[in-house]
Amino acid sequence: MRRRPVESSSLRAVGYDPDERVLEVEFHNDRVYRYFGVARAIHRRLLAAGSKGRFFNRFVRDRYEYEWVE
Repeated sequence: MRRRPVESSSLRAVGYDPDERVLEVEFHNDRVYRYFGVARAIHRRLLAAGSKGRFFNRFVRDRYEYEWVE
């Protein structure tokens, strides 16, 4: 999945597969996680958020099943 860089102190890049509804988040610590069942609107709102880290913590983290990508 192609990720695009974002301006954030915690997130480095974000990708999204609308067919599979998978959100991929890369952090500045080089960890990458895939979140499943994420609506397209959540991805759009994350990209538009003034604080992407705050949005991620409030609306994605601990709300979706996920896996760590090595």
